[in-house]
Amino acid sequence: MALDNIIKIKNAYKSFGKTEVLKGVDFSLKSGEIIALLGDNGAGKSTFIKCLCGYDKFDSVDGFEIDNKSINLAKFSLKQARNLGIEVVFQESTLGLSQEIYRNIFATRHITKFGLIDRKKEIEITEQILKEFLGFKGSGLNATSKALNLSGGEKQGLAIARAVYFNSKMLILDEPTTALGVNETSRVMGFIASLKEKNISVIIITHNLNHAYETCDKFVFLRDGVIKKELLKEQISNLDELYKAFYE
Repeated sequence: MALDNIIKIKNAYKSFGKTEVLKGVDFSLKSGEIIALLGDNGAGKSTFIKCLCGYDKFDSVDGFEIDNKSINLAKFSLKQARNLGIEVVFQESTLGLSQEIYRNIFATRHITKFGLIDRKKEIEITEQILKEFLGFKGSGLNATSKALNLSGGEKQGLAIARAVYFNSKMLILDEPTTALGVNETSRVMGFIASLKEKNISVIIITHNLNHAYETCDKFVFLRDGVIKKELLKEQISNLDELYKAFYE
């Protein structure tokens, strides 16, 4: 059975002044698919995902659909994208490090009871997330610990867990393993792989082709604002072929 497209973009353009950054990009993402968006610095990757999640806007498109809903560029925003099930975790941490972990989970989307924040319920749900998704069992960290006590991998995991809890349909991750050690990286990639089981689509921006090859179903090569090539995992037989495609 064919999977439905969660994202469909046709002929997207974006410029900053006289500099054309995106030059007629066509892009699609299926439900439960994990895509690696690959390209050198300056290829247009960050601009593309910012426009995709409502942080910025495409200048023009011939078509833009999220979950089969046509998007009005003039009205598109981060809030609308989130309401449609898109979450983004930028390379710069979006966590409030001085805040408790549970406050980071429910920031801007608190559980309320009689018009007041239901702190007890938020802590209870966060404890469940920490144990079942992040695997914190007797680690010394709990829902009321400060987020600054989390390791780099745990911070990424928390951001991913937040998206899962709020039933996101698609998650965008910008360089999720940058500056992480081997064990932390392995843990984060495990979190990402688990999203496929929940039918959550993922776009990963990464310069690490090894991680992309291990985790992703599809590889999209963006160069000078244009998608030069797309490859499905089954179209390449080993990591060397992915490197060859990247440098062609």
